[in-house]
This record gives sequence, structure tokens and C-alpha cells, in this order.
Amino acid sequence: MKISTIQEILDAEVVCGEEFLDDEVHSACGSDMMSDVLAYVKDQAVLLTGLCNPQVIRTAEMMDMRCVVFVRSKCPTDEMIRLAKESDLVVLKTTKRMYEACGKLYLAGLGVSPTEAKAVN
Repeated sequence: MKISTIQEILDAEVVCGEEFLDDEVHSACGSDMMSDVLAYVKDQAVLLTGLCNPQVIRTAEMMDMRCVVFVRSKCPTDEMIRLAKESDLVVLKTTKRMYEACGKLYLAGLGVSPTEAKAVN
């Protein structure tokens, strides 16, 4: 799924990284606990979160994610936007709650990674 499709589905505003909206992603995760993202998330390209601090951007960068979506109208700081630009990350923000945003993306075909799907089965 293209990041631009994610933007459309979530009716999200592009904060930065508009030049990467045509990038393809295949999986996503939603979490406000960056320790869980670091410990359990593998092969995820999109992070949905309501946590709004620079650690979110650093975590996404460490995990080779392509896009961060801030839910519940959370607004990243200027420092966060600067970090995201340096890492070539797309940053989106949406008014949707985490549950709704994750559900909409899942129903549209954006699934969990193959690694996590094997663990579930």
C-alpha cells in the first residue's frame, strides 16, 4: 500500500516527507509504548502512536520504519519534525483514535508482517 493511500484512508495531514508518499509499505503497528515497539515489532513500516516525543522518531528510525502516524490530533514538535526529515520519514497526523485508525488500515489490506503472522499461527 502506498503511504499516500494511508493518508487518504485516515484523512491525515502530511507534516513532513511528502516526497516519499509514493513509497510502498506492507505492514503497520500501533503502540504508545516505544519499549514494546523495540522489543516486539519486526518488519513494520508504519508506526501509529499517540505518544508525542522525540523518542518516537528515534524508535521509528532504529526500526527502519518509513512512516509515523500521530493519532488523536497529536502534533509533533519542531524538533521531532527536524529529526524525521533527517531520517527521510513521512510524518502524518490524523484526528482518528488509535483503534479506528488501525482498524481502517487493516480492513484496507495493510496487515501484520510475515514474521508476526507466523508467530500468531
